[in-house]
Amino acid sequence: MSDRTIEVGIFTVLMAIVVLLGFGAARWRAPENPHTLEEWGVGGRAFGNWTIWFLLGGSMYSAYTFIAVPALTYGVGAIGYFAIPFAVITTPMTFLFTTKAWSVARRHGFLTHSEFAAARFGSPRLGALIAVTGILATIPYVAVQLVSLQAVLRTVGFGGEVPLLAAVTVVSICTFRSGLRAPALLSIVKDVLLGWMLLTAVLMVAMYGGWGSTFRTAAARFEATPNPADGLLLPDNAHLGFLTLVIGSALAIFAYPHALLGMLAAKDRATIRRNAAALPVYCMALALMAMLGFFALARGVRPVDGDLNTVIPQTIHEYFPSWSAGIAFAALSIAALIPAAVMSIAAANTFTRSLYRPYLRPNASAATEARVSRWVSLIVKFGAAALILAVDPAFSVDLQLIGGVVILQTIPTVFIGLLTRWFHRGALTTGLLTGLAVGIGMLYLIPKKDGTGRVVSEHFGGSSWQLDDGRSVYVGIVALAVNLAVTVAATLVLRAAKVPDGVDRTHPEDYLTDAGDPYLKRLDQLIDGLPRAEERPGPQRQHIG
Repeated sequence: MSDRTIEVGIFTVLMAIVVLLGFGAARWRAPENPHTLEEWGVGGRAFGNWTIWFLLGGSMYSAYTFIAVPALTYGVGAIGYFAIPFAVITTPMTFLFTTKAWSVARRHGFLTHSEFAAARFGSPRLGALIAVTGILATIPYVAVQLVSLQAVLRTVGFGGEVPLLAAVTVVSICTFRSGLRAPALLSIVKDVLLGWMLLTAVLMVAMYGGWGSTFRTAAARFEATPNPADGLLLPDNAHLGFLTLVIGSALAIFAYPHALLGMLAAKDRATIRRNAAALPVYCMALALMAMLGFFALARGVRPVDGDLNTVIPQTIHEYFPSWSAGIAFAALSIAALIPAAVMSIAAANTFTRSLYRPYLRPNASAATEARVSRWVSLIVKFGAAALILAVDPAFSVDLQLIGGVVILQTIPTVFIGLLTRWFHRGALTTGLLTGLAVGIGMLYLIPKKDGTGRVVSEHFGGSSWQLDDGRSVYVGIVALAVNLAVTVAATLVLRAAKVPDGVDRTHPEDYLTDAGDPYLKRLDQLIDGLPRAEERPGPQRQHIG
């Protein structure tokens, strides 16, 4: 039996097991009534410590982590390491701010950022605008996962568009049936397989001279290229671009609908805090995968058909034992499918709660909401697949960064809004639209260049704006700065003109709510099976959303 046959065989068997688990997830501690967004969309808001740990790792540390980032370090070197400090920064921010979002969402029954925005600033139109922005930003992020999945399939030997569409179809059916329970359960499998892949990678590097030899050889290869921006160290004119990428990415992650979705599935505030404190473990895995890009460069690995996203899969194929390569390919594929599923669920919840129910069917039942979200989640996945078939970016990271430019414009509303509602609702709308116009306009004007610096296209060539002195800056940060300036100025003008503002439908105590709050609906089914303290009876609060 050839090595390739073993590799493909193990990969196929593991993926078949994953599909069966995905279908069976609907029966995993199933509630009496699964046909609601509370159950399908956020797992009953009852996931415990371990479930949330695996779910967050599966949705936030994804194929983007394990394929796109190493592809960037392989292609341009140190600039690809922006993902490491950005991931580190998100840990304390998650600890401090996400608990507030969980509490106010739990008290009012919110499932999305856009519902919070509508209630916080008394503006359903602002909520709808946040919803549309979030959905548009999520589709490129889903596309990143599918680009990575396509790279794995191509390396395994399943090239072309049909295998990718087949994989998207399968995960869509699993998600349609099981909701958030499917990616939550599969995240456990993914982390087990991923742990084995990382262990094998460490042994592989040690067997071929260690990291010292890797860095020396990679540095020599970078020096031989005509691109002045690559290398193991940042060029002097790249510091600003690196810093703005880190800050922009760290802020953007909180505004994505899927980031909130994973947190809302937690059963209490303590679960969020514990998992935030443990997230640096995933940061170490991210750092290791980024360094594997240097290893691939040092060993002379050639990407399949020149696609840099195949660098890590090709390295695995060439240097892992065939049976271990099959395990690694399965881990990478699951790492692409899980976040794609979570992101599509989050986008579907956003559409249903902030667009469908308020504007199309205000009296929609809980079952109708769940049914609409199921179908919209399918549209999001296949929309992302259509995007990657139509667009061919130099690095799939660019898709995520472009989506980040868009989602960053919601920061004044969904992030700063957790701390204060000083901004006027009209000013927030004006600032958001201005930031989007500036960001998309700058993206359109960025030329696309090849590895030698030659311009191959005049538009949408990335997300870094070149300054006259040779430095660059992340477009998202520039657009956000304009957004904030406009928002502050417009707020002052509207307040001076005594233009009526919306009524804040949240209260200060809402941001400190925990699982024992008497207003909260008691959950009869706990996903993790842990006992729950009996809640004191109390007055029922009107559902807002």
